[in-house]
Amino acid sequence: MLNLSVCIDAVLRGRPLHESLETIHSIGIDTFEFWTWWDKDLNAIKAKKEELGLKVYAFCTKFVSLVDPSARNAYIEGLMESIEAAQFLVCSSLITQTGNDNGFPREVQRKCIVDGLKACTPLLEKAGITLLVEPLNVHVDHPGYFLSKSSEAFSIIEEVGSPNVKLLFDIYHQQITEGNLIPTLTENLNSIGHVHAAGHPGRNELYSGEIYYPAIFQTLEDAGYNGYIGLEYFPKDEPLKGIKYALDRCSL
Repeated sequence: MLNLSVCIDAVLRGRPLHESLETIHSIGIDTFEFWTWWDKDLNAIKAKKEELGLKVYAFCTKFVSLVDPSARNAYIEGLMESIEAAQFLVCSSLITQTGNDNGFPREVQRKCIVDGLKACTPLLEKAGITLLVEPLNVHVDHPGYFLSKSSEAFSIIEEVGSPNVKLLFDIYHQQITEGNLIPTLTENLNSIGHVHAAGHPGRNELYSGEIYYPAIFQTLEDAGYNGYIGLEYFPKDEPLKGIKYALDRCSL
């Protein structure tokens, strides 16, 4: 059985916090995630999750570029603040983006990411936090973003060489970027710390579009994936319908 998390900022966007958490609790899901923490009432999140017996799986670090060496100190400062928020919410994973391509040679920017992540590993290891590096597609949603191809992303994770730095494999983004989802997942499972899921095209429910999620979920189950699958899509139908669809397939 696979583990499921719901990104409340996407699937239940616009709803009050208490209503979002009560919604996922009502359907039998005990884990959630979100994007930004600095614009939220962390005390309210903590109180409600404890009331309902829920846990936070992940949220984002401050949005500071990893490809700009002059932003290194600001990135680390933002990470330290994010770690403090994660510890307050008893959350063991943080999501980071790389930032946009700044026009310097690609290898220079790649090295800046590696050096920056290596500088962060002592903080992550001390805190017991896993940092999840996320490639994004540049064709539809994030033009100009630096890291899109999974092969480059996995090579960065390998070079950093820390169990506290993993890849967030977003199935939606990688379908747009390159496809070949199942072989890529199975061949690199040890480097993957989290998986995100949405339908394509449209970034809607998992039953919409061209990605056949039952096969992907079965592959992850058979491969022994013990992380979480995060639902990160914008529903066209009533939210519980899409959540229940994913939950049923994770329970097969």
